[in-house]
Amino acid sequence: MNIQGKVALITGASRGIGRAIALELAKQGMQRLILIARDRQKLTEVSQEIAALGVETTIMVLDLTDTVNVNIAIAQLWRNYGPIHLLVNCAGVAHQNSFLQSKIPQLQEELSVNLLGMYTLTNLIARRMASQKQGIIVNVSSLMGKVAAPTMATYSATKFAIVGFTQALRQELAEHNIRVIALLPSLTDTDMTKNLKLFHGVIAMNPEQVAQALVRGIQNNVPEILVGWQSHLAVWCQRLAPWLMEMILHIARPKKSIPHTASV
Repeated sequence: MNIQGKVALITGASRGIGRAIALELAKQGMQRLILIARDRQKLTEVSQEIAALGVETTIMVLDLTDTVNVNIAIAQLWRNYGPIHLLVNCAGVAHQNSFLQSKIPQLQEELSVNLLGMYTLTNLIARRMASQKQGIIVNVSSLMGKVAAPTMATYSATKFAIVGFTQALRQELAEHNIRVIALLPSLTDTDMTKNLKLFHGVIAMNPEQVAQALVRGIQNNVPEILVGWQSHLAVWCQRLAPWLMEMILHIARPKKSIPHTASV
């Protein structure tokens, strides 16, 4: 599917990777971008940047864990702006902590936003895409969806789950001409990662690189997009020498596990 002249919905669009994806899609000639996040001011700022590129925008302040409001919002969006051709599930939250110091409310928030929120929205959009017999769904996972990271146990678990969810949907929705893609960036320099205690030796990429990789992946019809050489190296190391990957993670892990929270 040629994305030019089409409508895309991006969650977590107020900053970081979501914002970069929205701007990159605007440069690629999308007709309209629907931007969803919880921060109205930042959404408005992104919308103005996109409008300056000549692309129509719609912003919606929405908590993806509020199932009732999400249902209402998607029905309104579809009615007012027609079919959504591309869905990018980028919203997420991360808590960094020693597992022994972790709190149940943090677990619940990560599961609710990263998985249940994504599931609800994807279900609503996919049903409508199936009726129109076309669409692309991009689920933003992480390198941590392939290689789990200590101090990020629940976050890693949700990102692994997103990869499995994506693989299953890819098979199920293919008959409806819907492509389902997993985007797996490594550490990216965003507001979210600024609040995390980083692993030693890991070099952060910028959000624009991730957004450009996504566009290339869509154009090249790939099912999974690993972003950055560090991601490819880590995944191959995990496959061929998992013992070595374990050693590297042990050496690179933050020496002091200080609780941190971040979200997009």
